[in-house]
This record gives sequence, C-alpha cells and structure tokens, in this order.
Amino acid sequence: MTGRTADDGQRLFARYAFAPNDLGYCGPRESATLFELAATGSSDADVRAIARGFSGAWPYLALLAEVSGIADPLDERVVRAYWTGGPLLDGIDRREFAARLLESIGSKAGAYWRHLTPDLLAEVTATHGFHVFGIYPWSRLLAVSSHQPLTVLDSCRIRWGQVVTVDDGHVVVRSRRLTWDGCQLGLAPPAEERVRRTIDGRGFVEPVPGDWLALHWDWVCDRLTAADRSELQRWTAWQLRATNARLAGERRGAA
Repeated sequence: MTGRTADDGQRLFARYAFAPNDLGYCGPRESATLFELAATGSSDADVRAIARGFSGAWPYLALLAEVSGIADPLDERVVRAYWTGGPLLDGIDRREFAARLLESIGSKAGAYWRHLTPDLLAEVTATHGFHVFGIYPWSRLLAVSSHQPLTVLDSCRIRWGQVVTVDDGHVVVRSRRLTWDGCQLGLAPPAEERVRRTIDGRGFVEPVPGDWLALHWDWVCDRLTAADRSELQRWTAWQLRATNARLAGERRGAA
C-alpha cells in the first residue's frame, strides 16, 4: 500500500489505538487502516476523522491540546501524554482540566460517560489510564467478582515489559501484571508473559532482548525510551493511588 506520509503523532496514535479497535472495543471499524499506518507511516485515509471517531480518546486529546496551547490534537506530544504520560501533563492545571472535561462532555455523556460526575473530579487526568480506571465500569465491579474486571483493566491499560526472547510472531517479556487484594489495586512482581508482535509477518517494532515495550491488550505497540517508561510508570502509580482512594471511599459509603 502506498499513501500520504503521516506525521509522527498520527502514527503514534495508530500504534496504541490498533489493538482495541481490532478487537471491536473502541472507535470506528478501521483496524486495517490503523495497522497500515502504524506499520508503514503512510495512509490514504483521513487519519483525523478516524481519531475523532474514538469517543473515549478524542475528548482527552482535543482538550489537552487546547489547554496546552497546541493546535493539533494529534501532535506527538499530546498523543504521547495521553497514552503513556509525559511532561505535557505537568504543565496543566489538573483540576481545571477535570472541570473542563466534565463541562465538555455534559449532556452528551450518556451511558458511556455516566461515571464522569463531580464525585470523580479528584481522579481525573488527561490519560488513557484514567479513562480505563475511572470512566469504564470495571473498577467498580472488582468487589463483586474480580476475575473478569481485573483481566479487562490489566489488558486495557498500557503496560510495560522488557523483552526476554523473540520468536516469529511473539515476544516473551517480563512485565508487572495488575493485582487486586480485595481492597486495593497494585502491581505484581515482574513475571514473564507472551505477547503478539506481528500479523502476517508485520508489526510496529522489531524488538530485541533487553528492549522495553509498550503493551496494549495482547499486542506490542511501541518501543519505550527510558524517559517514556519512567513517565508511564509514574502516571500508572498515580492513577492506582487515585483509584484506590476512590474505591476506599465507596466502601466507606456503602458500609
């Protein structure tokens, strides 16, 4: 396939959005387009129109760009900050962002955004991690039956892993999986897991042992620099603390 060369932010968006889109969870049915864009950096499609179809990711990208004074929501700095965290997040007023997000969603919230209420504002960040743990219902179902909610939360969040071995279509990485002890979410000690990296021989990165990778569902999205990994770990830890605080408050309220 040949097409127009996409900028780095568009390609980065495709790398992280592909896996849930391919599973039918998020966005318009554009997994083939997203794969090609992520793998080759080119596409004949209207990438911005596809990104706007992601009703979860797009509001964060658009608002984060606006409050940061960046014209393009698919600017690489904005896209990186949303998916894995980044310095851009430290430059915004988180409370203002939370209030603006609630205002912008407003009456459009519907069932999908029903958990975005003033009670959730203390937990809001401009990240995919917040959307997974705060907006999706799964964290609220842990106390009922934890296996499926924990699996979904762990798969949907962006996690990091270090490559141990590489084969034709998978990598074995050491990663920290999500845990639930009945009261709090946490991260397990590093352990090996096997993750897909190619479809029909093609993928987004060519990893080697020792590389650090970003993982989304059962898919290798991206190679992480030391700085990228540090930001992802930092914002994951922040989100887990904030979510655990909310869950503790919900338990007290129910007692």
